[in-house]
Parts: sequence; structure tokens; C-alpha cells
Amino acid sequence: MTPVAAATPPAFAAFYAAAGVAHLLVPEKLLLITPSWVPFPREVILATGVFEIAAAIALLSPTRLRWWAGIALALYALCVWPANFKHAIDGIEMPVIGNSWWYHGPRLALQPVIIWGALFCSGVIDWPWRPSRRVAS
Repeated sequence: MTPVAAATPPAFAAFYAAAGVAHLLVPEKLLLITPSWVPFPREVILATGVFEIAAAIALLSPTRLRWWAGIALALYALCVWPANFKHAIDGIEMPVIGNSWWYHGPRLALQPVIIWGALFCSGVIDWPWRPSRRVAS
């Protein structure tokens, strides 16, 4: 296992655990960026906070649970992308983050990297660090 592969699960687990805690501690702030079509938005925010913490723990598990957590977190990252767009397009001011395109531009552009990272750190994919598969001549 490469150093990058070894460091990725704890880094992503910390990222998702922190996000989960934020969802539980300040759901009213996240309501500001939740699209209007989300049913029961406060309850969804609280449930996603619990999910993020549970998935973060699962990412550190050496069991098949890590694989499933990666799939779930990748799908979750895809599902929350609309909230990131709403945050950027509506110009919603958030504590700490603020309302700058210096934040929003990279945040929106890096969402596919977050999706990839969830899949990579859980062992669902190994690209681009898979061993070379050269065919002998």
C-alpha cells in the first residue's frame, strides 16, 4: 500500500466526522443552503450528520463495511452537490466559510475529487495507484 493510500482513509474519516458534527451542532446554518425541494430539511440535515459520523467510523474499519461506506459516501457527495451550487449561486453567507468565489469555485470543481476519494479510501477503486499490469513480450 502506498503512503497516499494509507493516509487517505483517516483523512477522509476526519473530514466526514467533522462535517457530521457540524450537521448535528448547527443544522440551522445548513438549512440556508438546503434546496427547497428537500423534504423535511432539518431532519435530513440531522440524519446526514449521523450518517457522516457512522460512515467515518466505517472507513476506519478493516472489514467489508469500509467498502460499503465508500459507496455510500460517494453517492452522498453526489447528492449534496446541489446544496453546494445553491450556496454559491444564491450567495449565501456562512460562518467561517463566508461567500467568496475563492471558496465556491474550488469547492464545486473538487466535488468529483471528493467522490473519487470516498471510493479510493474505501478500496472500491485503486486508480491511479494500481500496480502496473504490463504484458510480457
